[in-house]
Amino acid sequence: MTSNVAFIGLGVMGFPMAGYLADAGHRVTVYNRTVEKAEKWVSEFGGVVASTPSAAADGAEFVFCCVGNDDDLRSVTSGENGAFENMAPGSVFIDHTTTSAEVARDLYKKADRLGFSFIDAPVSGGQAGAENGQLTVMMGGDEEAIARAAPLIDNFAKMQARLGETGSGQLAKMVNQICIAGLVQGLSEALHFAGRAGLDAKAVVDVISKGAAQSWQMDNRAQTMIDGQFEFGFAVEWMRKDLAYVMSEARTNGAHLPVTALVDQFYSEVQALGGNRWDTSSLIAVLNKS
Repeated sequence: MTSNVAFIGLGVMGFPMAGYLADAGHRVTVYNRTVEKAEKWVSEFGGVVASTPSAAADGAEFVFCCVGNDDDLRSVTSGENGAFENMAPGSVFIDHTTTSAEVARDLYKKADRLGFSFIDAPVSGGQAGAENGQLTVMMGGDEEAIARAAPLIDNFAKMQARLGETGSGQLAKMVNQICIAGLVQGLSEALHFAGRAGLDAKAVVDVISKGAAQSWQMDNRAQTMIDGQFEFGFAVEWMRKDLAYVMSEARTNGAHLPVTALVDQFYSEVQALGGNRWDTSSLIAVLNKS
């Protein structure tokens, strides 16, 4: 069945995600802060460009969102001309932005008072996952709303799961980012060590990737890390944004994250090297600079 859908935020993730919804036959209205990007999307997929998030939400049964951070999300939802002004009773707002759990809980309460549903649904898989329709979606919110949204999310996801009440999706994404931070730092140190030991690092990776050391990061980033190429995905500035949410939540719940805190500082050193937009595998650059 087709639905009236809005998609707010057409960055490297949102652009292809919205495209999958259009390709599935849904009637899609898009909004992007830079209107040229919205017009480009419509030229490729059809649909309609809206002038504001509020206009995009008009008549939509499902409103998807993928923007930058807490402030961006508040702006397009409850800010002036935000989507919440025009959400229909019984509709569902699905937020794919990586944010704090706090903002997810706050927006859930606002949506509930206004008579519609809010789902926090951050994603993992990066730009390639979005482009290939192979994202993993971690969700928090009411079971009924998630069940209604699930068939639409299936259009761009290989895996989706409800992890609990509102905020659980964002907390699960924090777990994901903790894992990635530690794995990339470990891989960086291993490749740096291999080089200093006089080994052919690519040959070593070819061997150990068939054993217990194997990981997605090794399979997809080791070769480019060895070559000093860091233009393949999630940027350092966004990872630091996500890790700030992690550390803030840890201060609240009492979790001890010494390695994560240390890796966050290593990412600050990458930024000092001019790597704000390098991908997260650029941690090796800090080790190789000396």
